[in-house]
Formats: sequence, structure tokens, C-alpha cells
Amino acid sequence: MSIDLGNPRVISDEEKAVLLASPRGYCAGVDRAVVTVEQALELYGAPVYVRKEIVHNKHVVDDLRERGAIFVDELEEVPSGATVVFSAHGVAPAVHEDAAARELKTIDATCPLVTKVHLEARRFAAQDYDILLIGHAGHEEVEGTMGEAPGQTHLVESPADVEKLVVRDPARVVWLSQTTLSVDETMQTVTALRERFPEMIDPPSDDICYATQNRQLAVKEISAGADLVVVVGSGNSSNSVRLVEVAKEAGARDARRVDDASELRDEWFEGVGSVAVTSGASVPEKLVDGVLAALAERGYPEPQVVHSAEESLIFALPKELRRDLKAAGR
Repeated sequence: MSIDLGNPRVISDEEKAVLLASPRGYCAGVDRAVVTVEQALELYGAPVYVRKEIVHNKHVVDDLRERGAIFVDELEEVPSGATVVFSAHGVAPAVHEDAAARELKTIDATCPLVTKVHLEARRFAAQDYDILLIGHAGHEEVEGTMGEAPGQTHLVESPADVEKLVVRDPARVVWLSQTTLSVDETMQTVTALRERFPEMIDPPSDDICYATQNRQLAVKEISAGADLVVVVGSGNSSNSVRLVEVAKEAGARDARRVDDASELRDEWFEGVGSVAVTSGASVPEKLVDGVLAALAERGYPEPQVVHSAEESLIFALPKELRRDLKAAGR
């Protein structure tokens, strides 16, 4: 539908529709990390320290902070002997060493899919490969992965970075990736890398996590022809930001990211009939419910759920926490 933004026509309630992506929201790794902090607070009592944000969602972080979690940027902020949880994004080996030196009680809530990438980095580094890590500078997951083999890992943010790469042996390079990237953009970078390094090898399995791929597939299905796509997620959530980009590439006329319903703007809905809604992998469902309620207040009907994949994966809690829960009879 073509809309004249300068003079949008009035949309009747009969023309309005809402599509709701499924799957959306919490993935197994995020659920595990959040439950880890909740269980640690219940078992050990407040405060429990958390290095960085446990997941990239400000509402989740604020809720845990109210319960007694203390979020810190570096371990030097944690008192000696205290309990500290490592976030779902993972940490470099140097962080583990620092924690041991300061006699901190650590609980590692790194997503197992991120841990898989860390193990790949260690293995290829031990085999003397140069590692081409596709990801975003400054992201905690990237910093943790690069810390596994800092002397052999090169960060590649986009195809534009490829020509600048200097490796020791073009015949011994492998690419790995941050788990929360856009699948399509990652493969564009991989294509550019392979043109530069024809003998580059692939990781043993896809590094982009199942939940990221499923949510991108789901948003593609609901975005084609949509007047507006609303992605619920925080601005520092890589996978949420990618969903906005994927929605636009899939044909949405407009796509917006909001932390919650309070950030919706009336002007976004001028001339808008079809609205599609999804959420990033670190977003609790109550925030999506809030957006749907706000749409209802604007005259939009109950959403039509569009199923594109089924998810049943569950990760066990970190072994340190399971041990202590068992000892406490829980």
C-alpha cells in the first residue's frame, strides 16, 4: 500500500491488522542467565554481583537490581570473596584468572552457544590459524571471544574491513562470528572474506545462534508489506537492532525499536493499517503484552500469531549453582 506521508489518509478500524511473530522474546541462553541471577539471590542472599549486564535488556537489569543484584563493569568493583555472576555474553580467560586471584566465588552464566565459539577459537588458535571474527567492536561477546586468542584474532565488522586484513598465512585462516548478527549480513562478509582468502575454512557449525536465526526468519515473514514493524528490545541488544534492519530489508515500510510501550509515538501510526510486532531474544513477554495493549488503545485488533519455527531447547543452570542448590536441598 502506498501512503502519502505528507497527507496520510485516515485508516478505519476495519483496515487495521496486527501480526505477531512466533518465536520471539527469551531464548534458552537468556532464560538460563536470568534464572541464574534469580536463583543466586535466593540461595546466597543479596547482594550478588554481576559483571556487565546479565543480558542486554534494561527492564530485566532494573528488575534484578531491585532484587539485590549489583551490576559492575569490572571485577575490581567486587569485594574480595563475594559472589559474582558472569553475563550470558561470556568473558575472556583473563577475567577468570582475575576472579581466581581475588578469591571471588564465580558463577558462569555464559550462553552455551557462546561457549561453543570460545572453544572453537581456542582449538583453531592451538592449530596456529588466524581467526577472522565477524562481529561488532566493543560488544561484550566479541571482547570475550577475542580474549581466547588475542594475538591471532582479527575483528571484521563488515566487508569494508576485508581488504585491510593482514594475516600470517592466507592458507591458514578460519572465520567465526558473534552469535547475534544478521544472518544475511554475516554471509555477505563471509563472501568477501572468501574472495580474499580462497582457502579460508568454515567453523564446524554455524556460529549465529538458533534463536537469532529463528527471530530473523519470523520477522521476515511478518514484515513483507507491513506498514510498521515494532521491535521490542533495548538499544544495546545486538539481536534486537538487527531485527529492525531485517524488517526493513524484508519490505516493511517502516520499522521501529522500542524498549517498551511508553516509547511508541502517535505519529508513527498515521496512515498505518498493518502493524507487525516482534521482540529480541532478551525481552520478557510482558513488554510485548504492553505494546499490544497500546495498539488496542489505538483501535488495532487482537494480533494474528504467525508461527515460523518451534523452539524447545532448554539449558541447564551453571554447574556451580547446581552444586550449591543440591547441597542446600533445593
